[in-house]
Amino acid sequence: MFKNALFTLAVLLLAGCTTVPITGRRQLSLVGDQEVIQMSFQAYNDLMKQSKLSSNATQTAMVKRVGQRIQGAVESFMRQQGASAQLEGYQWEFNLIQDDKQQNAFAMAGGKTAVYTGLLPITQNETGLAVVMGHEIAHAIAKHSNERISQQLAAEFGGATLGSLGGGASSQVLNTAYGIGAGVGLMKFGRTQESEADRLGLIFMSMAGYNPEAAIPFWERMAASSNGQSPPEFLSTHPSNETRIADIRKNMPEAKKYYKAR
Repeated sequence: MFKNALFTLAVLLLAGCTTVPITGRRQLSLVGDQEVIQMSFQAYNDLMKQSKLSSNATQTAMVKRVGQRIQGAVESFMRQQGASAQLEGYQWEFNLIQDDKQQNAFAMAGGKTAVYTGLLPITQNETGLAVVMGHEIAHAIAKHSNERISQQLAAEFGGATLGSLGGGASSQVLNTAYGIGAGVGLMKFGRTQESEADRLGLIFMSMAGYNPEAAIPFWERMAASSNGQSPPEFLSTHPSNETRIADIRKNMPEAKKYYKAR
């Protein structure tokens, strides 16, 4: 019986796989896109209620402008790939949260995106901001939140669906996946997902008309901001600075094929 259970789980995991756009990496997907998107909307709305939005009109407008340009690039790319259906249910939103201590940004499944004011001194300008927002939106497009939740379902619940779990267990999965228990409400990704988001983010910012070369000095500034202490939350699960910058240099020729200055 144990062997049969393992076989059934193996078949389920093999069947529940999708492919990440551009990179072609196979990823586990045991939860529906629309289910994750709706969960993301709820988590985002809850976080917005708990947060104070920036009153700086210039900075807020910049965040929205960069977000909308990258949104346009993503929609164009997915249309070219015949994959527009993967954006079904998206309700894009871009906000600047007032918190100078948070050097952070995020994009949830469904396009709900936010930047914290503490990150702006490091981004320095609109192109630097595009590095961050391209990276975070890439997480959503690559369905990393779906993958994270699926991995937890497979590890803790034998591949069960969220709908089949009781309310308490389902909430546990969501809270762990989104880091809600930590009081932040942001997805924690692994290094493979972070590196993938770096690559995709370079392409999306390039398509949006932002020079991808800006990614290297941005990540150098981000590394320097730690002053030898523990890395900021934004870097907690990311590759080492040296690895990241080396990978960005390697991926730069690919990204620049998509770049047209505006």
